[in-house]
Amino acid sequence: MWHGLCLELVTSPSMWKVRTSVITVHRPIPTEQIRLLIFDLDGTLIDSQLDLANSVNAMLRHFGRKELSQEAIANYIGDGAPMLIRRALGDPDDGHYMHEALDFFLHYYREHKLDNTTLYPGIREALDAVRWIENNGRRIERKFAVLSNKPVGPSTKILEGLGIRDLFVQVYGGNSFATKKPDPMGANALLEETGTPAEQAIIIGDSEIDVITARNAGTWSCGVNYGFRPDTLKVVPPDVVIDTPRELPLVFTKDYEEEFDN
Repeated sequence: MWHGLCLELVTSPSMWKVRTSVITVHRPIPTEQIRLLIFDLDGTLIDSQLDLANSVNAMLRHFGRKELSQEAIANYIGDGAPMLIRRALGDPDDGHYMHEALDFFLHYYREHKLDNTTLYPGIREALDAVRWIENNGRRIERKFAVLSNKPVGPSTKILEGLGIRDLFVQVYGGNSFATKKPDPMGANALLEETGTPAEQAIIIGDSEIDVITARNAGTWSCGVNYGFRPDTLKVVPPDVVIDTPRELPLVFTKDYEEEFDN
């Protein structure tokens, strides 16, 4: 394992300051070859934790159950809405009860999905910074896609509401296929649709679900420590780990590659 130390000079109205960034590398990525970036949504592109927690607790109140802390609910996120609700309810045996609770949650969340949800600071700038690559004097545009276990409807609406939907060639959710991540079906579909070999793609996410998906699809992986479940990235390490969105462009620089080679 290698830790790359990057010093980033930042200006402010009153002073110059140096921000220290650390990129953890378990396996170096040939970033000059990457043509497709597949992003997880919750905990990676967007901070949706409060709206998800509020929607889960609205469901719990509706059914006379005790509310949960935001931190507890964050640990339940990542495997799709049905599993989120099942975990919040304590894995009930009553299928009808589960169905009603899930329906209530989905309806409430559709109405409140953008109450507090925002892009993580630096995401928009990071996307702009990694979109283009210089190759033999030519500028080549990388493609972006979203692969989430959240239902595709609210996923798309959130991206539209936050003004970045047009940056992605495709958005897939947990109900877009017969299976969810970490099954590689969604990732494989994106590779096929974009005509991208697996070795030229990377999956970026905040949990072991995204890392396992990348392994199953044969792509590279980048974990983000600023999301909902960074502890799981220690159990299933991605190829590279970043601490903030602003570090993503640093992964795609020659300085990072040369520092690792040296």
